[in-house]
Amino acid sequence: MKQKLFGTDGVRGLANHWPMTPEMALAMGRAAGKVFRTDHHRPKVVIGKDTRLSCYMFESALIAGLCSMGVDTLMVGPLPTPGVAFITRAYRADAGIVISASHNQFADNGIKFFSADGFKLPESLEQEIERLVFENDFSAFLPSNDKIGKNTKISDADGRYIEFVKGTFPKKLSLKKLKIVLDCANGAAWRVAPHVFQELDAKIFTYGIKPNGLNINDHCGALHPENVQKSIIEHGADVGIALDGDADRLIMVDEKGQVIDGDVLLGICAYDMLKKGQLKNNIVVGTVMANFGFIKAMESLGIRVIQAPVGDRYVIREMLQHDAVLGGEQSGHMVFLDYNTTGDGLVAALQVLRIMIETDSKLSELAAIVTRYPQALVNVKVIKKPPLESLQVVRDAIGLVEEQLGSKGRVLVRYSGTENICRVMVEGQKQKQTTELANAIALAVSREIGMV
Repeated sequence: MKQKLFGTDGVRGLANHWPMTPEMALAMGRAAGKVFRTDHHRPKVVIGKDTRLSCYMFESALIAGLCSMGVDTLMVGPLPTPGVAFITRAYRADAGIVISASHNQFADNGIKFFSADGFKLPESLEQEIERLVFENDFSAFLPSNDKIGKNTKISDADGRYIEFVKGTFPKKLSLKKLKIVLDCANGAAWRVAPHVFQELDAKIFTYGIKPNGLNINDHCGALHPENVQKSIIEHGADVGIALDGDADRLIMVDEKGQVIDGDVLLGICAYDMLKKGQLKNNIVVGTVMANFGFIKAMESLGIRVIQAPVGDRYVIREMLQHDAVLGGEQSGHMVFLDYNTTGDGLVAALQVLRIMIETDSKLSELAAIVTRYPQALVNVKVIKKPPLESLQVVRDAIGLVEEQLGSKGRVLVRYSGTENICRVMVEGQKQKQTTELANAIALAVSREIGMV
């Protein structure tokens, strides 16, 4: 079987184990240096990271690999993934690299690339980097001793990104009347996010701002909004904001303590942009995981929903292909191409807060635009990822569930692109039924390829 490094969102795995080893990071740095360097151009590459303990060794290895190939590196330290995309453009760098495993626990880590325009690196270049890494022979490409690259620590990246994010919020508006609960997941946004909301005059209650290298996403942030839910009630706050470890996704909580996911937030923003004539081509891009209630709500407003494969890379690809400016995922990635080139939790949060202020509405009132269908999602840890159509027991289980649901529900079974997980999603008319049916399929998956 052909070796493969890149998944749907860069390279990811357990830190200090293949493929996420310092040796591999060094080779990836060298391979990227070969790809970005030309005979007449000395490239610059921005390197950012989240707060995982293992980021230090990968940062050093990548810098060593790039510099050894004649590439200058710009080290920005802990910064949200969308912040690295922005800084890459702001510094007119040739590429950006983020060291992060996003929403995963601290033991994992990952490496993902942005091109000079701030978009994820094209798959063709990822494949070229992959090929060079596995060949692992860079002797013919090494520069002369006087052409080795140098590393520079960038001290103003935080401030630049904070001002960029604030610039997406109207100057005539203020957050002065809002009490906001903010959970930064002990991740990459722990320094910048509080400044954004404080400098826009909000009163904030902060959580997840004490990273220690081991506590990123640890029962906090977008995957664990229960902390924000509890705090909303305790403080009588107006709204809650939960980011993930690299702050490219957003989950919100309304004033009643109800979780508002990416589908509903996307619907709120799409409707607002539609009313203002800003929703280009009246299109919004979601994914195959989008709740059917979101799709029906958008269609009732005359908004066409394009469904991309899961992953913000694929959402953005469909957005560019269909000339759309808004897209996102149920998990909380929201892409506003008028502002940034990747999912940006802080930019997305400010857009929702702006709508609340402009319409003098509570988040619960705005969220009523989408009536969600009961949905059950079960994650099954697997030992391998064979084509699902080759698994007869799983196919039979899916067939039985689809027969029971008929036209009043749907089934989606897929592998995660970043973890050894098979995701089983069932939608139907009743929550109990959807949960039971999802568990039935999950059991079939577990029997065939589940971890013992």
